[in-house]
Amino acid sequence: MRFFFLFSLFVGTVFALDIKIASSTVSNGKTALLEFKKEKNISYEDIALGSKRYKIFKNPLNDEMFYALIPVDYYEKPSDKKVEIYYKQGSEQKSKSLFFRVESADYEKETLSVDGSKVVLSKKDQQRASKEYVEAMEVYKKTTMQSYISSEFIIPLDSKITSDFGKARVYNGSLKSYHGGTDFRAGEGEPLIACNNGKVVLSKDRFYSGGTVVIDHGHGIYSCYFHMSKLDVKEGVMVKKGETIGLSGSSGRVTGPHLHFGIRVAAQQVDPLQFIELMNENILKGIK
Repeated sequence: MRFFFLFSLFVGTVFALDIKIASSTVSNGKTALLEFKKEKNISYEDIALGSKRYKIFKNPLNDEMFYALIPVDYYEKPSDKKVEIYYKQGSEQKSKSLFFRVESADYEKETLSVDGSKVVLSKKDQQRASKEYVEAMEVYKKTTMQSYISSEFIIPLDSKITSDFGKARVYNGSLKSYHGGTDFRAGEGEPLIACNNGKVVLSKDRFYSGGTVVIDHGHGIYSCYFHMSKLDVKEGVMVKKGETIGLSGSSGRVTGPHLHFGIRVAAQQVDPLQFIELMNENILKGIK
């Protein structure tokens, strides 16, 4: 199984507080991680990057630690970024700053040939696709303060990667989007499993993603499974890591049967394999 080892072990402590950043550089489309040690008389609140705010959560497996995830937008240009950390010391509101650098991931392009009706949409299909997008974003924007995670993330299908996250996608000669997940080779009807514990918040057929399951893992983390031929879980049910959630297929906008696997953090699409490696090597390290 192939992973992206972009983050090293935590380096250095910044400020008087014990705040650590997993890496001083992160590529566009990836996730940055900050970790905070529990301190007497300190109450961590959230962090700000530009106009966006991200919550600081208690580590689900360590009561002495807190953490925050920063999803870096795919379209973010290389630059130095200032992160403002907000906390209370007693009753006094305070903040501290740290910096990291966004670097370009230099994603490749790929050309795909699909059904023309999935590229140039009819009015009816445009309305459906737009409605489904709004519906999905309403789901992703919700942050469940409880974490359902109790162990490391796993990959939903043990198979060859056929398309990496981030590739610019040219459909039928027209640049339409970038690849917001990782594709795994799969024939029709192969079992797909949940990458971690969570609650099913979306389970339906959609125009672009076909048979779709979305799982809320808490703390603003969602996993997404697209193009399925069969859905075995309903919205609202709790699933365990490794539980079968359905079967692979070729529904939606596809060139053939496969699994598209994605991760959303604070509503933002991020590289799912880099995210899993980041969480497993730091927040969930050694917990099977």
